[in-house]
Amino acid sequence: MSVQANGRTPRQAFSQCAFRTKADFQQACVALLDPLRVRFTPGCTRVRIGSSTTRFDEGGAQVEGFARPLWGLSSLIAGGGEFPEAERWRIGLINGTDPQNPEYWGDIEDLDQRMVEMCPIGYALAVAPKLLWDPLTDVQKENVTRWLGSVNEREMPNTNWLWFRVFANLGLKKNGAKYSRDRIEADMDHLDTFYVGGGWSNDGPKSHHQMDYYSGSFAIQFLQLLYSKLALDIDPERAAKYRERAREFARDFLYYWDPQGRAIPFGRSVTYRFAMAGFWGAVAFADVELPEPLTWGVVKGLLLRNFRWWATQEDIFNSDGTLNLGYSYPNMYLTENYNSPGSPYWCCLAFTPLAIPESHPFWAATEEPYPAAKLSEVQRLDYPNHISVHSGGHSFLLSSGQACHYALRATQAKYGKFAYSSAFGYSVPTGGYELEQHAPDSMLALSEDGEYWKTRRLAPNSRIEEFDGLPVLVSDWQPWLDVSIETFLIPPTKGSENWHIRAHRIQSGRALMSSEGAFAIYGCKTDNGRWLTPMTGDASEGTLEGSQGALATSKVGAVGIVELHTSTERLGRIVMADPNSNIVHGRTILPSLAADIPSEKPLWFVTAVFAIPESSEGWKDAWKSKWEAKPSIPQWLKEKINASG
Repeated sequence: MSVQANGRTPRQAFSQCAFRTKADFQQACVALLDPLRVRFTPGCTRVRIGSSTTRFDEGGAQVEGFARPLWGLSSLIAGGGEFPEAERWRIGLINGTDPQNPEYWGDIEDLDQRMVEMCPIGYALAVAPKLLWDPLTDVQKENVTRWLGSVNEREMPNTNWLWFRVFANLGLKKNGAKYSRDRIEADMDHLDTFYVGGGWSNDGPKSHHQMDYYSGSFAIQFLQLLYSKLALDIDPERAAKYRERAREFARDFLYYWDPQGRAIPFGRSVTYRFAMAGFWGAVAFADVELPEPLTWGVVKGLLLRNFRWWATQEDIFNSDGTLNLGYSYPNMYLTENYNSPGSPYWCCLAFTPLAIPESHPFWAATEEPYPAAKLSEVQRLDYPNHISVHSGGHSFLLSSGQACHYALRATQAKYGKFAYSSAFGYSVPTGGYELEQHAPDSMLALSEDGEYWKTRRLAPNSRIEEFDGLPVLVSDWQPWLDVSIETFLIPPTKGSENWHIRAHRIQSGRALMSSEGAFAIYGCKTDNGRWLTPMTGDASEGTLEGSQGALATSKVGAVGIVELHTSTERLGRIVMADPNSNIVHGRTILPSLAADIPSEKPLWFVTAVFAIPESSEGWKDAWKSKWEAKPSIPQWLKEKINASG
């Protein structure tokens, strides 16, 4: 039964798929496509799913609903699958590119959202011409060519968007239509300037540091892999380079997944959901063999387990079977101003393995589990400035220094937190007042008046340093010009596998209040769904709060936070986060530490954060002893504290 809202979301066909075989995968793709049938406009050029709006025009939003499912439909058709309603998309392509048709998509303007949707259309033309190109008349082909080709004369954002123009041209080229080889080469040359090393690219110029899922599965690495196969005949040298980049990138990207199949949510556009796994499908599509331990069986497992996990998240659907805006349930707080009701269908790009035959090593391989035994429990990821942690049954990232280059909604929550967890998700603000609305999990929040709170957003001087052989993330940040904070993020060590440490040296020119949060946790009782109450006796669920610490346990695990520095007094308390602030659970609470910060007097916070998710075997019997085994302040950190006075 749905646990997020009053009603029960009907169980959809997608959630009943086994996700073991190609046939299962085909069934799931059809399950996503089928509810769209009744949402087409009469001319089939647009798909109307919902009523929320975007920063761009409504016509462009409805073209999203038409184009994005093509990632899945064209892969399905290319690989020998069938969908009885596939002709609707051919009719829509014909009418949408015809200037004389009342449902014409419109001429392309500079920075037009329609440019984005040219990418799945171009891909679909390249892999499924029997559906979308071959049946067209000469006049219809000319219209498609003219409309897609018009993007070559328009200005595009200096981001991953340039890839979308490349694929518009590639789709035309694959069908012998007029395209711009010069434009492809110019765009590719510029996109290569985003590359930083180790397989990683920035989502834009190197003047800003943003390496989220756009760098991997949403756009850059994903499209590089598709390009390496589809453009092999015209650009073999670059195709070989992209395949090698994928091999390098995969070594790091593997750490963003947990053994249960969940990705670690981080950054923007997480409403694209299993598009996060698109890279693994693109590896199969492009026939790229990866280095150990990434056998075909491991790659297959990474993709299919992610789909199986999403199949358990039944609230991702509206009651009619269409996808909603949100992550594990409908949630407008986490969305960006470019998310239309059709936006989530970018997830269909994860279906690209449907285009390859069942005899391919990806489908023929026996699925293998997550190769945890072959990986480091703590791994520094230098290019994205992350430290990956797979310890104590918990998979999460320590993070510093990333930021979106424009005023993204909730940008401080999507990029500025100290830690991001596959099990507990992250939270976004629901408003601008009080801690409850800010919901600052894995953040140090500061306020002058208790109403308006600031957290870390920009930390340009972020770096990974080594202390006693352990990688530590160090960052400097200034919430106000007269407030300087140096933060150290320290991963777990042996004997304290479920703890990580955050140390903050604070120099403030003004008196402040502070609240530092652990991970947010589902905050309701298992038996009746009411809010957790203070723990008594041998209760296995409840909360604890008091001097120097706070803890909460519920059916999803246990989360806590304590102050380790004996010279610093902080009060443990439970913050009742606003409903729908967390992207995984609609009702969460936040174990936190509160303290006043004096003006002109430097001080240190040394915070230990505890977390054990329900996916950790035997957690119910183990959490109490692990909670009591609190870590010690490392010697090198003690020396820093003493040296600073």
